[in-house]
Amino acid sequence: MSVKIRLSRHGKKNYAFFHILATDVRAPRDSRFIELLGSYNPNTNPATITLDVERALYWLQNGAQPTTTARRILSYKGVLLKKHLLEGVKKGALTQEQADAKFNAWVVEKEAKISKKKENLSASKEDAKKVALEAENKVNSARAEELAKRKAEAEKAAEEAKKAAEAEVAAQEAPVAETPAQEEAPVAEPQENTEAPAAE
Repeated sequence: MSVKIRLSRHGKKNYAFFHILATDVRAPRDSRFIELLGSYNPNTNPATITLDVERALYWLQNGAQPTTTARRILSYKGVLLKKHLLEGVKKGALTQEQADAKFNAWVVEKEAKISKKKENLSASKEDAKKVALEAENKVNSARAEELAKRKAEAEKAAEEAKKAAEAEVAAQEAPVAETPAQEEAPVAEPQENTEAPAAE
C-alpha cells in the first residue's frame, strides 16, 4: 500500500482549515485515513500549524510521499531537514550530536523569524490604527468647522432677520409726522344787500 501525506479540508465556506494526514493514495480526500499528523489553519496571520514531527518523520522514512502543499508545511516545520540530517548520520557524514545541534540551531533561528514577523505585524497594525485615527480626527474636525460655520451663518441670518423685523415694527409704531395742515380760508358767504335800493 502506497501512503501519501496530504491535506484534508474542513471548516465552513470561505473559512477552511486542513488536517494533515497520512493516508492511502486510493482513499478519497476527506474520507478514511491512516493517521492524523496535525492541522493547518491559513486563516490566521501567520498561519497556525500544529504537527507531530516524530510521526511525520516516521512516515517519511517509511516511504510516504507528501503532496506539494504538505511538503512545504513539512519543510516549514523542519521535518525534511531532520530527515536529511538523519540520513547523513546513517551514512556517517556527521554524528548524532552534530545533527541535533544543527537542528536545534535551525529551530531557534526559525522561531526568531516567526516572532519577528509577529512583532512587525502587530507594529503595522498599530501604525494602521494610528493613521486611521488621524484621518478620522481630520474628518471630524472638518465636520466640526463646517457645522460651526453653518451655525454662525444661521445666527447671523437670524440676527439680520430680527433687526429687520424690529425696524419694521418700529416703522409701524412710530407716530406719523403730521405735516402742518393748511388752514382753510373761511369760505366767504354771500352777503345780502342790506342797502336800500336806490330811489328811482
